[in-house]
Amino acid sequence: MARIARLTYYPVKSCAGTDVPSAQVTETGLAHDRVFQVITPDGDILTQRPHPVMATVRPQVTGDRLALSAPGREDVVFAIRRDGPRRPVSMLTWHGEGVRQDPQADEWFSDLLGRPAELIGVTPDHDRVSGGEFPGRAAFGDAHAVLLASESSLDTLNERIAAAQGEPVPMDRFRPNIVIAGWAEPHREDEARELEAGTAMFGYAEKCVRCTVPMIDQETGLKAGPEPIRTLATYRRGPTGGVVFGMKAAVLRPGQVAVGDEVIVHSWAGPSPSTAAAEPPFTATARRPAESV
Repeated sequence: MARIARLTYYPVKSCAGTDVPSAQVTETGLAHDRVFQVITPDGDILTQRPHPVMATVRPQVTGDRLALSAPGREDVVFAIRRDGPRRPVSMLTWHGEGVRQDPQADEWFSDLLGRPAELIGVTPDHDRVSGGEFPGRAAFGDAHAVLLASESSLDTLNERIAAAQGEPVPMDRFRPNIVIAGWAEPHREDEARELEAGTAMFGYAEKCVRCTVPMIDQETGLKAGPEPIRTLATYRRGPTGGVVFGMKAAVLRPGQVAVGDEVIVHSWAGPSPSTAAAEPPFTATARRPAESV
């Protein structure tokens, strides 16, 4: 029986996640997931890709307050501003606005990153449509509401890494919201089209094309490549040239989910071509992936 093994939301895009035993699922994903993000004064997003130290930031949402902590730095706690002064923000092909948060947060992130930075939150009228096979809505994740991955997919990857004399990687390198246990075959998430867990329903959007973030140690905020990208490139190449791991999903029905909930797949696609043995070699000409960091 497939079941939910782990639930994680990431309050601030590109910062550390919070594991929870249960979660409310909204139309834009798990409650509190990527509802804040760090931007430049011009509105460009700041992520782990150029700033891996962001992985060490541990945000904590408690009621109407957000706390930020990181090793060697004083914590800062402030009231979440649901509406107020806004800043334009650009993310891939989406252009919108965010609510500027407390100046303490701006100063804290600016000091951490060594450059001017501001923290913004989603607006009350935030309405960002996501595409894919099942379209939906998203907060500040790169492209979609939810990222799912299975334990069997990670186990297979780590077996291949070990065979190549590399060090296995933990699941947090891929920053999923929902981890599924119980599927014997790896990458079954690629083939699921409509899934139900708890009282929520999810629909397949697309496979997750990975960027360089999985090569960052999420505990230390240090680059620790070339794994797992090197090994993924040998057997998990996507049709546009990048490597894939995990599935992005839209929320078809909001509800409640919990660790241990059975995952019921109501419809499947055919076998995923990315799991075929005869994959073309990885090339460095892959497009910049849209990955939820």
